[in-house]
Amino acid sequence: MAKIAYILLCHKDPEGVIAQAEMLTAVGDCISIHFDGRAYPDHFRRIKAALADNPNVCFARRRIKCGWGEWSLVQATLLAVEAAVRSFPRATHFYMLSGDCAAIKSARYAHEFLDANDVDYIESFDFFESDWIKTGLKEERLIYRHLFNERKHKWLFETSFLLQKRLGLSRDIPHDIQVQIGSQWWCLRRRTVEWILDFTRQKRGVMRFFRTTWIPDETFFQTLVRHIVPDNEIETRTLTFLMFTDYGMPQTFYNDHYDLLLGQDFLFARKISPEATELKTRLAALYADETATFKISNEGRSLFKFLTDRGRIGRRFASRFWEAESTLGRHRELMIIVCKKWHVAKRLLQRIRQVTNVPTAEYLFNEESNDLPNLGGIQATLSKRTRHRRALMRMLFDYHDTDRMIVCMDPGNLDLLQDFCGDRSTTRLLEIQCDFTDDYLVGHAVRVGLAGEQTSTETLERLLPTIRGETTYESDKIRDADFEHHYIMRQKASAEDNAVPISKFLSIGYDPALSIARTDHLFAD
Repeated sequence: MAKIAYILLCHKDPEGVIAQAEMLTAVGDCISIHFDGRAYPDHFRRIKAALADNPNVCFARRRIKCGWGEWSLVQATLLAVEAAVRSFPRATHFYMLSGDCAAIKSARYAHEFLDANDVDYIESFDFFESDWIKTGLKEERLIYRHLFNERKHKWLFETSFLLQKRLGLSRDIPHDIQVQIGSQWWCLRRRTVEWILDFTRQKRGVMRFFRTTWIPDETFFQTLVRHIVPDNEIETRTLTFLMFTDYGMPQTFYNDHYDLLLGQDFLFARKISPEATELKTRLAALYADETATFKISNEGRSLFKFLTDRGRIGRRFASRFWEAESTLGRHRELMIIVCKKWHVAKRLLQRIRQVTNVPTAEYLFNEESNDLPNLGGIQATLSKRTRHRRALMRMLFDYHDTDRMIVCMDPGNLDLLQDFCGDRSTTRLLEIQCDFTDDYLVGHAVRVGLAGEQTSTETLERLLPTIRGETTYESDKIRDADFEHHYIMRQKASAEDNAVPISKFLSIGYDPALSIARTDHLFAD
């Protein structure tokens, strides 16, 4: 009988990780956990303490700070695999999971499924011949060195890439491998995993190559398995059911997807909504049910495509997803910096990003040219962003794979602030109250079109009290709205005083907050 060692990569929700580990090990399987080095230390300590007495749980010997598209994801996986091989000598299969995955079959079904065929389950398609990559970089993922994270340091990522391209600094792919590509969610036999670990110790050149490729979690294991395992022992598919929306984001499953998930020819599904508590409870009970039977219809993807196609032309029987799922999510935290002086807010945001590493976006509802990822067109114009504001924000949370995000807004966007503060998510505001000199207000009037280069001094003098009054009025309206988590920092206040609202806004200690408050030239015009 198969004995599965699950390889769990996770970075949040300690209670969910504990519950997932207890559920999977209760039937005799094992789990090796890598908890992201960027996550809260208290969360990791809570997980270790809760699972300390479980002999079927082990942890990677080192926690890696993981980033999307980076080698760090592969490195974290290898560390968890090494721990599993060492700790669970009787494990026959190693199954890759994330914290958002859930079993959609019973343990008995999964064991019998794996016993039926002596193969490895991994998507492994020829990198150059297949059409697995639909858009974006393809060959460039491999032949150039990618040293920066595309999501965190977009300018550095693109500049480094373009500079290498311009200078002709491409490199050869190692001649002794044929690069493959596929989903990162796999299930491999023990001997395959042991061969992979031996390969990593012997083929240093290949390892150096993959360390600087882009999105190596879609190519590393896929290439090595094809290199060391005979073709007739590879089933080119994943056992984890996942779908993608029109916008290239993973489809999230909710409580009413239970019957659909059970009918799919897969053992697990991803992504399960953190709020789908009923679904998680039912699936957990199902995993331990030795009498459960399953009717495989496998209609999930075709049904999703059918409904999506009709949604495009208004013939679907439900509203579009941004109307039906209008909340950001009770588990998420949206932090909004509100400031009339955009350059001040941007300086503060840049410093916060350096200290906390929380994903950020600048004035995305005010500046058309804001540097946003491609989200299928919803981000294209200010009108679209504003009209589908919650959908846009949910997609940004999903894009950055985070539950915390910081954005900037103009105090004139009171309707947006009220909308987000009325959401079930936790929303915090940090209002920066700046001093406005006459020269600054004149420049502001020119920038927004209230005045021009030829406007007379007399006209500007009559205009200034109105503009100054407008800024005061906007601040008063925000205060009158009585938002629950509304913190204020002032230009006239000391850095020590401003560190207090910053600390509360970001949920960080006083010392890092003080470091942020002391940002050089923060209020300079």
